[in-house]
Amino acid sequence: MKFDDKTKFISKEEAQKNKRHFLLDAKGKVLGRFASEIAKILRGKHKADFTPNIDTGDGVIVINADKIQVSGAKEAQKTYIHHTGWIGGLKKISYEDMKRKKPEYIIFHAVKGMMPKTKLAKAQIKNLKVFVNDKHNMDAQKPIVVNI
Repeated sequence: MKFDDKTKFISKEEAQKNKRHFLLDAKGKVLGRFASEIAKILRGKHKADFTPNIDTGDGVIVINADKIQVSGAKEAQKTYIHHTGWIGGLKKISYEDMKRKKPEYIIFHAVKGMMPKTKLAKAQIKNLKVFVNDKHNMDAQKPIVVNI
């Protein structure tokens, strides 16, 4: 059996022409499963012409970030840790406090953790917009409503 077709890689220009935006509702969704689907869309793995070294991903708009859920005992046990850079500057914030103060950070942090640690992924994560309630200012992008 002989195959004459070779694998075709998409160019940057072709990838830019095929960009779309998806509107996802986080209401009642489990954080990890929801974040993995967002990461897949941001990277472009949902497309047949996925190319790992080109930004073939689409934009994602997430609404109702304050209504996201976690499974198990994570609501009581999960903490977000960061360091200020100063001596003794380790800061810990519980999931409950983070959900009260910055619920959009919970989804952003989960998606960012599921993206590869590369320069391309840093550019792709900028295509993620998270909103606390069901109002967003991204109507000009004509988002496609998707139910995951």
